[in-house]
Amino acid sequence: MVSKKKRFGDDEIAIFDDGCIYKRGDYWHFRLWLKAENKYARKSLSTTNRATALERGKVIYLELLGNQQIGKKYFSLNAKEGVRLFLEHREKDISIERIVKGRHGTITTHLNHWLDFIGRDTKLKDLGRTACENYFIERMAKAKRSLAHSTLHNEQGTINSMMKYLFRHNEVMIDSFDFPKLSTYKIDSNRIKRQTFSLEEYNAFTLAARTYASKAKNKLDDDEWKMRQIMRHYFIIAANAGLRSGEQQQLRWCDIELVKNEKGQSYLHNLLARIYVRKDTSKVKDAREFLCRGGYYFQRLKELFPPENQTDLIFSKDGKTRLTNRAVGYHFDKILEVAKITDRKARHIVPYSLRHFMVTQRVMSGLKFQHVAEMIGSSEYQIGKVYYHLNEARRFSNATADYVTDENGRITPI
Repeated sequence: MVSKKKRFGDDEIAIFDDGCIYKRGDYWHFRLWLKAENKYARKSLSTTNRATALERGKVIYLELLGNQQIGKKYFSLNAKEGVRLFLEHREKDISIERIVKGRHGTITTHLNHWLDFIGRDTKLKDLGRTACENYFIERMAKAKRSLAHSTLHNEQGTINSMMKYLFRHNEVMIDSFDFPKLSTYKIDSNRIKRQTFSLEEYNAFTLAARTYASKAKNKLDDDEWKMRQIMRHYFIIAANAGLRSGEQQQLRWCDIELVKNEKGQSYLHNLLARIYVRKDTSKVKDAREFLCRGGYYFQRLKELFPPENQTDLIFSKDGKTRLTNRAVGYHFDKILEVAKITDRKARHIVPYSLRHFMVTQRVMSGLKFQHVAEMIGSSEYQIGKVYYHLNEARRFSNATADYVTDENGRITPI
């Protein structure tokens, strides 16, 4: 550390050549130029006595010298500034396709929860490894719904990923927090059951979607009718394919191939859909290909609104503009109202519930976790952990083989 000031005034007393103490009013203060941070470190010595000020100044100097040598900064970022730096760093990953834009939004949400817990003005250099030992307790207490262990695990991973980045840039003194083990917290095995549809509710939902998209019943103009028909098919396909919202919203007609199945038991099984999820639209950045029921719904939507090009987005009014999550949520809630599913907010029924429904029905139909995982782009371990509670029900139902769905999406067990 070299002082910016080579000479000191008559009212300044040098400490180890490059630091000094000086008087401001009746009290002595310490000052030292920190070359690494390009700033002066200033501190009140809280004394009017010159000899005491000299001793305290020397102690502060040596402490600063030691901290600078190990890379610890005197001027610390606060938590909000640290999050901003990390988010800017991850935003660059979008341009090189390491993550998708939706993933960046999820990271932002995770870190906003952490800021609510840790405090936005908290100095990063003051944080120790145990600073987040109560994070899960407070996070679950403040949540408006039951949180899955996978949700908390993902938040923990994001937070520690940020800490590792800040540690490499000498903004923090630790590279991660020691979170408590999630196994110590009770698992709500009925959470997924509450957050998805029963067969009766799903049938009511598909009937409501048909009513909601009826041009005659609702006296819709062409523009609104088209939007409601797109949303109707979007939701029914979501329940059959189990796609993540970002994957489904970015599907193009060239990503779909209709495949005839001569052994199908109904029109729904006679025409399958081969879906190709591109790497750049996948949350986990892995391309995958799978077959699912519901090819009929793609065919019907294509007949209703023929695309101009195979590269057009499937779920879009003009083939170019992607649906927003806000629009999807708005129409989903409207259909739930028509279906008279009144406890949807308490149970947290959201568009993602259709993915839960698809997985639940596939597991209940007797498919192995591995096969379901391959379809939805997840892991066998994750499927087993989240949907393990279905095993007993599946045993009692003797692994119901399948069910048929009519052209409006209504399900009838067989």
